[in-house]
Amino acid sequence: MNAGRALIAACAMLGAPEAHSRVSRMTHQFDEETRLQPGPDGRWTGRVHPAWNIGANPNGGYLMSLAMSAMGRLVPQHPDPLSITAHYLRPGSADVACEVEATVIRSGRSLSTARATLAQEGKPRLEVVAALGALGEPGAARLTVPAPEIPPPEACVGRSGAQQGIELPILERIEVRLHPREARAGEAGRAQVTGWIRLRDGREPDSHAAVLFADAFPPAVFGLLGVVGWVPTLELTVHVRRRPAPGWLLGRFRTRDLVDGRMVEDGMLWDSTGELVAQARQLALVRVPG
Repeated sequence: MNAGRALIAACAMLGAPEAHSRVSRMTHQFDEETRLQPGPDGRWTGRVHPAWNIGANPNGGYLMSLAMSAMGRLVPQHPDPLSITAHYLRPGSADVACEVEATVIRSGRSLSTARATLAQEGKPRLEVVAALGALGEPGAARLTVPAPEIPPPEACVGRSGAQQGIELPILERIEVRLHPREARAGEAGRAQVTGWIRLRDGREPDSHAAVLFADAFPPAVFGLLGVVGWVPTLELTVHVRRRPAPGWLLGRFRTRDLVDGRMVEDGMLWDSTGELVAQARQLALVRVPG
């Protein structure tokens, strides 16, 4: 039982209305730091929190989550991003206000399609298009990809900014534990990264967290090229297949195509029951060591 449920149960037994009120006010960092305020003409305002940075730049998955927050508010009957694609026009700026303009392109009974633009200081930073729906309870898949076998989280190695060659403030918000053979720069000898991920403050994963996690691992080329620093995303698409079960998510990311300093990376995420919950592909820039 998590802390929130335990507190609710205690309130029910003790009849403490003030404790019930406390539960209602409990929030998590991811939710607070992607929260937007409604403004005029379909615009939403917020702030890009610096705790989600990769070096000096906000993580791309976090910026996508801000845009996703606005789109979700427009179609509350369709809370899950079934497919979401972001094109990154320029880097975001940390600790700076943002404005998200979101519109519903079409809304139907089982699916809505929405578009959003996130801007800062008058300049668009990313464009997002999403198909939104309501994922049902997990069921038996007719065709799926089994989760890879790796050591449990306690036997894996924490993601390191020193190994990647860049400061990682984002590790204040998420915990990433890598396969021991893939945790050191260039040691794996292949462009693959496998490991576990969760939010540090105890928030359980959902479909929105799955989108964030699809861009929160070290770049797969880290295992082949060594220290790669910041690898900026040009385009990212995430398909969410199921709502994750509580607990760690397991991710595996691979790159088979790197040319002219641009890589294509494919990723998958499985939940604590071994069910595939998300698939992702991104095009990113790599500053290949000389």
